[in-house]
Amino acid sequence: MAVDPLVAGNFGIQMAIAIEKFEALENFVNQADHLRQQTLLHMSRILLTNQAVRGLLALGEYFHRLRALCSRWNERSCDSMSPKIAP
Repeated sequence: MAVDPLVAGNFGIQMAIAIEKFEALENFVNQADHLRQQTLLHMSRILLTNQAVRGLLALGEYFHRLRALCSRWNERSCDSMSPKIAP
């Protein structure tokens, strides 16, 4: 089986682009984590303990609801993509 040099060269370019995108994603995630850490640090400095606890509980509830919404959205998307078979 012969390998087309154009396809092999294209693969290298695609791999380089994919690596760049992963590096950009890694940088974004690191920045987001740093921001999260700084937010928690500042939150502990400016809020009373009970205020911080209420804020963290509200944030946890928000993310719980967001995950549930995403799950429902994904289920809906999968259901709409599957072929409907008439009885």
